Amino acid sequence: MMTNREVSFLLVEDDEVDVLCVKRAFKELKISNPMVVAGDGLEGLSVLRGEDGFEKLQPPFIVLLDLNMPRMNGIEFLDAIRNDPNLRTSVVFVMTTSRHDRDRVSAYERNVAGYLVKRNATETFNQAMGMIDHYWRVVELP
Repeated sequence: MMTNREVSFLLVEDDEVDVLCVKRAFKELKISNPMVVAGDGLEGLSVLRGEDGFEKLQPPFIVLLDLNMPRMNGIEFLDAIRNDPNLRTSVVFVMTTSRHDRDRVSAYERNVAGYLVKRNATETFNQAMGMIDHYWRVVELP
């Protein structure tokens, strides 16, 4: 069984407050796994591929993805990784403010592991990170 120390996180999020909330949730839950932050989908792809001066994020990893971002949004990011033979099996959780059915359906059509709606920032992030903490402890990641 895999330990949580072996799993890295890629947080693809353009909102600095949300980045701080995720980091705070990690700290409160005593999750010490490495986390890389990318400000949009293009930067996230660069991290996953080791391009544009970014060190390649080595598996196993979990992607925490916002949908509404500049340059490349979350759905475009999902399309890119699902069409990349080296990234198509990536485990991705969407964390967004969007409650639109079309966004949720689009994300699940692209094989996300979960779709989490940001409501109360602190509460949502703590609950989400707690759930993801349990997830990677019991699931065999690609």
